[in-house]
Amino acid sequence: AASKIIVVPVPYDETSTWVKGSDKGPEAVMEASVNLEFYDAETGTEVHKKGIHTIEPVIAHGSPEELVEKVRLTIGSLLSDGKFPVVVGGNHTVSIGAVKAFSEHYGELSVLQLDAHSDLRDEYNGSRYNHACVMARVLELAPAVQVGIRSMSAEEVDLASKSRIFYAHDLYYNKELYREAIASLTRNVYITIDLDVFDPSLMPSTGTPEPGGPAYYEVMHFLRDVMRQKNVVGFDVVELCPSESNKTPDFVAARIIYQLLTYRFL
Repeated sequence: AASKIIVVPVPYDETSTWVKGSDKGPEAVMEASVNLEFYDAETGTEVHKKGIHTIEPVIAHGSPEELVEKVRLTIGSLLSDGKFPVVVGGNHTVSIGAVKAFSEHYGELSVLQLDAHSDLRDEYNGSRYNHACVMARVLELAPAVQVGIRSMSAEEVDLASKSRIFYAHDLYYNKELYREAIASLTRNVYITIDLDVFDPSLMPSTGTPEPGGPAYYEVMHFLRDVMRQKNVVGFDVVELCPSESNKTPDFVAARIIYQLLTYRFL
């Protein structure tokens, strides 16, 4: 009850379209996290002393709508208790339920998405809750800023005017755009991180890897600046598809979560 930070595992993979296995993501992250050094060399702090507690996984085997509602209720009750929720997916569909809960709890909320894909399709494979539709659903709840995008369909280009998009190729040549992205956010910010935002050389274990992503420090220092300048109310990390032959991405995902908590609670 004393822990401020609550980790919410959501091992959901029902709407994945290419590489399956993101339902194994939370377990792989938890296993890797045991091997983290809890002292952070960059900041000289130990965020785990704030109390980090992992609750039982949110499970839904039925429709994505059922999963979204379960996540919404779980996060909503944590927010009512004054907790800081961190959702670990699972595929990107899990984020819809989280954003629903946060948008009900906080005014002036915007969503910062880090992702290789814009996820703006209105429906995909017959579902409006497919992981390819996440940001279309999010935009019905809150304004969004999309960072690292480098893959989208022609249909999504038409929808892109509804959000602020910062493309990976533009960011590569102009780092000032990261500051513009932060300026585009409202006071309260929820961050959703699809691990495929990172270059596959760092993060090969995702459902839909895409070349040309930003490097680790570039992303983390951007997020550190977001944490400093905005009130980040929660975040998720999704789309890890763990591989038996390469455990490095599992550890990277765990480190990203711990590092973001470090920045948030400095």
